[in-house]
Amino acid sequence: MEKENLYKKYLTPTMVGAVAGIVGGVLSTCLFVVFGIKYLPLPNYNNLNNNSNSTKVSYDLSGDQTVNVVDKANKAVVSVIISKDVSQVQNQNTFPFNQFFNLGFPFNQVQPQQQPVDNSNKNKDDKKNNLTKIGGGSGFIVLADGLIVTNRHVVDDDSAVYSVALSDGTQYDATVLAKDPVNDVALLKIEAHDLSTLELGDSDQLKIGQTVVAIGNALAEYGNTVTRGVVSGKGRNVQAGDGLGSIETLEEAIQTDAAINPGNSGGPLLDMAGQVVGINTAVSKEGQLVGFAIPINSVKKTIQSVKENGKIIRPWLGIRYTPINKQMQKSNNLSVDYGVIIQRGTNADELAVIPGSPADKAGLVENDIILEFDGQKIDSTHSLVNMIGKYNIGDEVNVKMLHKGAEKTIKLKLKQFPDDAK
Repeated sequence: MEKENLYKKYLTPTMVGAVAGIVGGVLSTCLFVVFGIKYLPLPNYNNLNNNSNSTKVSYDLSGDQTVNVVDKANKAVVSVIISKDVSQVQNQNTFPFNQFFNLGFPFNQVQPQQQPVDNSNKNKDDKKNNLTKIGGGSGFIVLADGLIVTNRHVVDDDSAVYSVALSDGTQYDATVLAKDPVNDVALLKIEAHDLSTLELGDSDQLKIGQTVVAIGNALAEYGNTVTRGVVSGKGRNVQAGDGLGSIETLEEAIQTDAAINPGNSGGPLLDMAGQVVGINTAVSKEGQLVGFAIPINSVKKTIQSVKENGKIIRPWLGIRYTPINKQMQKSNNLSVDYGVIIQRGTNADELAVIPGSPADKAGLVENDIILEFDGQKIDSTHSLVNMIGKYNIGDEVNVKMLHKGAEKTIKLKLKQFPDDAK
């Protein structure tokens, strides 16, 4: 009788527990196999207060590196406000920057609000009193006295009026100081002093998968919006446009999955040191989190030129061209799958070679293929425009080319990009 009681007292619960464990294991396995459901392991409470040598994980959110980057950079990121006279936008239904093919400049398409911008100042002229906001972009400060970098397409409308809002809401009238005729970059000037600035980094050192942060005027409404992602790709050659027939080729662009929204155009793409590695420029309208930025190294000389001279002084060749890739080689039965082919533009007045230019004087003609520029092969990761930008006016360079199928090398002297060239 005592043994029977012992069995009931101890063995039965043990058997029930064992059976329950087996049943639970089988059920768990069935759920995983049939439904893909698997329970997370439970914590081992016995070890929570154990002073063993096991590794302890701690989280210090206040020291998050992204927070540090944003704290450091935020004051130097600005919102660019685009305004027009009410009479000029009464029939304008959308902001004129739309997607072209699969890419569009990330602009806010703003319906005119028909509300004048700040009429309280009686000294403003009538035109300015009738201004209404039609859109916006972003920018960042590179000099403490108010020099600001943005995209050219943000300020490309000569009939618009531009202003800048700092992160604290302070607004300034802005003057368009310079527009780069080659890259989608422009520089603005506001009358201010002792402003926070951003340091330019080295975009050549970017690695695929590296963390980056984008800050900008999302939807032209939410200034200094922060998004984070990684470098998804480098050396991308993509086309973007304004929806009105104007096409821009972005060469060697940085691809990122950091959300670049309408209104982010011209804002900085930052590395984890808080340095600018790119200028956010375009976004895919078909894909999710597919944005593109201009590498900062390709525009450093442009920025420095404006700092030193108040305008953009850069060398040029004086040609229009199309980069060659494998698809173009196959379609046109070309002998090479790299380089650039000299071609005229879409309009009749857009000549392939500009008369009197360095290219013209060196004997380059339409349909010539430039293979190398001063010994550097021209391909998807080494664009001609960026190569030229690394040289100075007056430099002599060797150009390897194909002329009517025959390979030869010529020497040409770089000259200053004329002020009236487009």
